[in-house]
Amino acid sequence: MQILLKNVQITAPSSPFHGQQQDILIENGIISQVSSNIEAPEAQVIEGNNLHVSLGWTDIFSHFCDPGQEYKEDLQTGVAAAAKGGFTTVMVVPNTQPALHTKPQIEYVISKTRHSAVQVLPIGAITKNLEGTSLAEMYEMSQAGAVAFSDGLKPLQSPGMMLKALQYVKAINGTIIQLPDDLTISAHGLMHEGIYSTQLGMPGKPAIAEELIIQRDIELAKYTDSRIHFTGISTRKAVELIKRAKADGVKVTCSVTPYHLSLTDAGLETYDANLKVNPPLRSADDVKALQDAVKEGVIDCFATHHLPQDWDAKQVEFEYAKNGMIGLESCFGVLRKYLPEVPLDQLINMLTIKPREIFNLPAHTLAINATANFTLFDPEEEWVLTPAHLASRSKNSAYIGAQLKGTVKGIINGTLTQL
Repeated sequence: MQILLKNVQITAPSSPFHGQQQDILIENGIISQVSSNIEAPEAQVIEGNNLHVSLGWTDIFSHFCDPGQEYKEDLQTGVAAAAKGGFTTVMVVPNTQPALHTKPQIEYVISKTRHSAVQVLPIGAITKNLEGTSLAEMYEMSQAGAVAFSDGLKPLQSPGMMLKALQYVKAINGTIIQLPDDLTISAHGLMHEGIYSTQLGMPGKPAIAEELIIQRDIELAKYTDSRIHFTGISTRKAVELIKRAKADGVKVTCSVTPYHLSLTDAGLETYDANLKVNPPLRSADDVKALQDAVKEGVIDCFATHHLPQDWDAKQVEFEYAKNGMIGLESCFGVLRKYLPEVPLDQLINMLTIKPREIFNLPAHTLAINATANFTLFDPEEEWVLTPAHLASRSKNSAYIGAQLKGTVKGIINGTLTQL
C-alpha cells in the first residue's frame, strides 16, 4: 500500500526536512521518499491547501472509561476522538472499574487497542484500587506495558506513600504523574476561590490546595532523586515553584490543559457544568501566567485531560455535576487560538517530542526508512466546533459553538490512515 503526501509543509523540528515543502511517499507504512514532484501512480494521494505534516502528536492524560463505564467512552470511541484531534498516541489514566492496578488490566488495554489507528498506552495505578494506602504491582505493570504511574484523577494524598512510590519507580526508570490537589483543603470546593466564587455564593477551591502538594512533592522528588510530572497545573505560584525546582536540578516536569490556558472562573457566572473541572478554572492572572510559562518553556507539554461525562452527569445542579470535559478533538484549535504568540514549531515540539522524552517513549522520526507516524493539519484555518466534530461518545465540551483556529486533517500511523 502506498500513500503520497503532495506538497506538504514539513513541521518537525527534529527532522532534517524541517521547514521544507516536499512530497512524502509512504510504502507499507515506511517512509520511502521525501523530495519534490514524486510520481507514484498506484498511491493514495493526500493533498490540500496549506497542508502541514508533523510527527504524530502524543497526549499524556486522557480517560477512556474502559473497562467499567463504557456508556461514557470506550477504547474504540476514545481512539476515534484521539484520531479526530490529531493524536497518534494517548496515555490513559487508571481510573477505570476495575482500576488499572494489576498486570492483567494493563494487558487488557494494550490487547484491545493493539491494531487501532491510535496507540493507547496505559498509566498504571500507584496504589491498589486507587485507595492511596498500599503500593500496586508497579514492576509487573511496567513489564506488561504501563508507561508511567499515577492515581490519575485521585491525587495521591499521603506523603509517605508518595515517597515510597518515587523510590520504587527509580528501579524501573519510571515517572510518577501527580494531579496536584490537597483534598483536605479543597474537598467541598466547586470552583476557584476568589471574587467570582464569593459573588456566586459557591464554596471555593483555594489555589494553595494545589500549591502545597506541588511544594511537598518537589521536596520528595528532590530527596529521592526521582522523576515526577505535575499535570493540570493552574496557578501562577505553581509555575513559580516548578520553575525554581527545575533551576535547582530537581527532576520535575509539568503539563497544562488547553482549558486552563483559555478559560477563567469568570465564565462560571453562567453555571455551565461543562466548566466544572479539577483543578478548577482559575483567575485571568493565573491564565496569563500559564500562557507566559508556555512561551518561556517552563511548561513542558500539553495534556488534554479528556474526561467524558454522560448527559446525566452534567445536566444537573452545578453542585452535583461531575468534574471534567472532553478535550482531544478541540485541543489544537484551542492552543492555536489562545497562544498566538507561541511559534508553531514550539507548539508542535510540545505535542510531539517533549512528551515522549519525559516518559521515555520511543522517538518518532521523519526520515527515510522510518515508520510513518504523522499528523496532518492546517495551522491557520478557522472553524467552529459543533457536535458533528466530536467522535467521543460524550459531548461535554465547553467549546461547542466557539470559533477556533487550526484544523486537523488526519493521521497516519504505519499503514493506517484516518482522514
